Amino acid sequence: MTSENKSEHDGSPAAPLEKAKTVSNQASLAMELPFTLVAAVVFGGGLGFFLDRWLHTKPIFMILLGGLGFFAGVREVIRRLSASSDG
Repeated sequence: MTSENKSEHDGSPAAPLEKAKTVSNQASLAMELPFTLVAAVVFGGGLGFFLDRWLHTKPIFMILLGGLGFFAGVREVIRRLSASSDG
């Protein structure tokens, strides 16, 4: 009878700790992902902007590299979300 109580009691303190850890990890991921997406677009667009200034072209590189940055940012967000759901 004491072994039954002991096994039930051992899992009890760890369960809220694990739940808090999971919620904390999910919250940090949710706050990080928008910055990841925006940073990829800004980096691509900024690189395109400076290429356009250097080559004296219309904003074609800014649009192309900004779009490429958008797709790279979306890909990174999806990769991080799938990695967090696996673990």
